[in-house]
Amino acid sequence: MRSTKIVTSFVTSEEKILILKRSNRVKSMKGLWGAVSGIIEGQEEPLERAKIEIFEEIGATSDSIELLKAGKDMMVSSPQYPDHQWQVFPFLFKKNTTEVLLNWENSSYKWINPNEINQYETVPNLNQVLLNLRSEEHTSELQSH
Repeated sequence: MRSTKIVTSFVTSEEKILILKRSNRVKSMKGLWGAVSGIIEGQEEPLERAKIEIFEEIGATSDSIELLKAGKDMMVSSPQYPDHQWQVFPFLFKKNTTEVLLNWENSSYKWINPNEINQYETVPNLNQVLLNLRSEEHTSELQSH
């Protein structure tokens, strides 16, 4: 079975989380909602890749975000790709503003309450990745009021 290492970063601002709708121009998971994600290249550190993806996909520089949590990596599979697994390295970042500058990888975005994630058609196991980040410290940042 093939495996790919990816980062998935949730960005929070004003007690909401950012979700992105994948555009029709990306290779996989077209039209599904996700967090800021990208493939880890070579021996790259997952945290560095996460910051690069956040800049590329939503225009946020590393000095405008704060790392709240790095979750435990987890294996995720998808019915679309039966012989493939993703090793997901989850991160939670805080951003001071809700300003988002999308690139070509995503067609739209929404700021939602974390407990609304199941109302969207998401990439596989996105709710589990979020749960992984919410299960330990910094849960107050993602508590819904």
